[in-house]
Amino acid sequence: MEGRLLVVEDDPQVRGMLVRALTYEGFEVEAAEDLATASSALRARPPDLVLLDLLLPDEDGLELCRRARAAGDAVPILVVTARDDIEDRVEGLDAGADDYMVKPFSTAELVARVRSLLRRARGGPPDGPLRFADLTLDAESREVARAGREIELTRREFELLEQFLRRPERVLTRDELLADAWGVSSSVETNAIDVYVGYLRRKLEEDDAPRLIWTVRGVGYVLREGTE
Repeated sequence: MEGRLLVVEDDPQVRGMLVRALTYEGFEVEAAEDLATASSALRARPPDLVLLDLLLPDEDGLELCRRARAAGDAVPILVVTARDDIEDRVEGLDAGADDYMVKPFSTAELVARVRSLLRRARGGPPDGPLRFADLTLDAESREVARAGREIELTRREFELLEQFLRRPERVLTRDELLADAWGVSSSVETNAIDVYVGYLRRKLEEDDAPRLIWTVRGVGYVLREGTE
């Protein structure tokens, strides 16, 4: 397991999505639907990181930040909320949150931020570049290259390619890729994945470079070397 996470979220659909996505990424996940349950979980079995919604049914989620910091608890706290005003962000960080994400968000970005906060808390070095065949992607610098040739990608293209590189030679469905790059609450249709895979292929296959992203008919796509 990469670490123990506590997800504090009152919406059952969002809570379930977060638990499934983070468990899939190798984390041990506990969930709480209100501040009282979350506070009990923090005392009973302290997690490595807390994902915290602010709009909870019993109290404002920021109270958990304030109480944890007042008690000397340095557990990393990632606020995940629909509040998107600058004042809300400042208030959250001032209350002791380590990072702040606004809904809707991509699963890929969420996982990246969780791992970054865990590395920072553990004092470890950043992840090295992801590599497959002659393709490299550096999540820290946002640089992509193939056989030494730098490739300029949009944010969506980058997030989509990152998912392929984190799970090479595994067939990924369009729904999985959509949730990773756009977020489960997005209204984007799954055929957007086909469009963006087309963009990626054109950029990756310049100068007659061999294909790396292959179609699995009726299912999705896979990153692998070889031919159809």
